[in-house]
Amino acid sequence: MKHLIVAPAWVGDMVMAHCLVQVLMAQDADAQIHMAAPSATYPLAARMQGVSEAHHFPVNHGELALRKRYAFAKKIRKHNYDRAYVLPNSFKSALAPWLAGIPTRVGWHGEARYLLLNERRQLDPKAHPLMIERFMALALPSDEMIEKPYPLPQLTPDTQRAADLVAEHNLNTARGVLVLCPGAEFGPAKRWPAHHYASVANAALVAGQQVWLLGSPKDEPACIEIEQEVVKDLSHRLHNLAGRTSLLDAIDLISLADAVVCNDSGLMHIACALQRKVVAVFGSTSPDFTPPLGDNTQVLQEPISCSPCFQRVCPLEHMNCLQQLEPVRVVAALGF
Repeated sequence: MKHLIVAPAWVGDMVMAHCLVQVLMAQDADAQIHMAAPSATYPLAARMQGVSEAHHFPVNHGELALRKRYAFAKKIRKHNYDRAYVLPNSFKSALAPWLAGIPTRVGWHGEARYLLLNERRQLDPKAHPLMIERFMALALPSDEMIEKPYPLPQLTPDTQRAADLVAEHNLNTARGVLVLCPGAEFGPAKRWPAHHYASVANAALVAGQQVWLLGSPKDEPACIEIEQEVVKDLSHRLHNLAGRTSLLDAIDLISLADAVVCNDSGLMHIACALQRKVVAVFGSTSPDFTPPLGDNTQVLQEPISCSPCFQRVCPLEHMNCLQQLEPVRVVAALGF
């Protein structure tokens, strides 16, 4: 059996898609599993056991680009897939499998995809409250429930590349490493304040650890603020790598961490899939749908009446769900 998974455009969702890969592998050890993913998530497929080939889907998130989709469908048609699993719920995401003539095209109902999907599922949110459940359910008959315990997302780091990055950035892992990830692509309402991260960084540095700051170029201002607020005598053990690493580099560096502090973000899911100790700070969102998945994870939230609001920007302009979550709680969770 040959499968194509049309992957999500968000990093965290892409990591969680590995649960579907594992279900397909368990059903058929000889199955060929390919992924089609946009630029933002395409690199992750290389670190997923069970994915034999990945195809770069050259369309940006939200872009219709019918000519590009047709050209992509023509390209993948030659692989003669038996089934396609369309994980995003948009109409656009189901176009390529339909244009490629894949015989069975599975997905949730989504945006009126009557023609494009011929095995269209109606979602019962109570039956499948977790995103990973919704992904994995597509590999099973519609009346069959997923057996627990669920497989958890796993990423495989490149150990040689990790060693090269340590040398390249003059890093040190000898006394323990805390990785801080202050970014969240969704919006500022998911980002714990930089000065709170700085307090955690100082506690780790006083405890003798190395502190690495990771994130995209968008996270550089927050990481610079953290860098400026650490104790100067200890600042030589803090390394600001924001904007200086690729997504795969971040995977390899996080694999060396003793612990990771993060927001509800793609890097949170990456850290969990690398089996790191994770302390995840939640503000405008809830862990009920996309929690950190792992045996050594802890979610911290501030119980206030307006949270979770699921907004990108705080509608009340105070961010109290994050501002009032004190760094001492994170430090205690880390055990410093």
